[in-house]
Amino acid sequence: MTAEWVPTGVDTSVPSPARIYDYFLGGKDNYAVDRTAAEAFLRTAPQTLSACRHNRAFLARAVAHLARDAGITQFIDIGTGLPTQQNVHEVAQRHDPDARVVYVDNDPIVAVHARALLTRTRGVTLVQADLHDPEGILLHPEVTRLIDFDRPVAVLLLAVLHFFPDADDPHGIVARLMSATAPGSHLVVSHGTSDPDPAIAQEAEQVYDRHSSSSLHTRTFAEVARFFDGTELLEPGLVYTADWRPSPDAPPATPAESGMYAAIGRKP
Repeated sequence: MTAEWVPTGVDTSVPSPARIYDYFLGGKDNYAVDRTAAEAFLRTAPQTLSACRHNRAFLARAVAHLARDAGITQFIDIGTGLPTQQNVHEVAQRHDPDARVVYVDNDPIVAVHARALLTRTRGVTLVQADLHDPEGILLHPEVTRLIDFDRPVAVLLLAVLHFFPDADDPHGIVARLMSATAPGSHLVVSHGTSDPDPAIAQEAEQVYDRHSSSSLHTRTFAEVARFFDGTELLEPGLVYTADWRPSPDAPPATPAESGMYAAIGRKP
């Protein structure tokens, strides 16, 4: 990305979690300040690159299962980040051309890139909104235009909840989102964890806090599992991203290389 082009409302002096993640995935929609923050984080937690790749692969497998096998035709991807390969609508509409997808993000640069991409895509929209305000998402006109909450919907929260401290009540936010959905809806979550090495996780959180506009809050297995209260976990349950129904030819990954827990829960 060249410094000459700066979308309206984008602050290039402050690192953005979406742009940092884009850099981790090998994207080009990031600025020098994002790359500096990302490299500082990688010096403490070099396994982050593999964790991001495993998370993206989990997203593709999860959406494919929901669209192909579970009959889900509606998806809300909150904290979607910058467009890259294997976006939700691409995977879902590969299996069901009529699948509808709402992307939600609070980053202005995500909105700029996603809207440019989605103007050519039927049944897909982007809403610029904040997960801190679940009502603002659920009641947004674009969401209610595309999503029928009387029918099952998949709510996707991939690598976003670990930016919420406990004081922001992320578990309550997820519960509110799911309370608005019909029986048969699915919750998809991936979340950074401190379990493989708590000391490194603590140091990584401190580095991220110093270099980013957001704070990082990794959680334990039990803390991540609480997000799925009130749902029935699909097999194989809550596992590391690389271990959730991996492709037969996928090489094994250590917990540190995965770095995040992931699961799908079905609302009874």
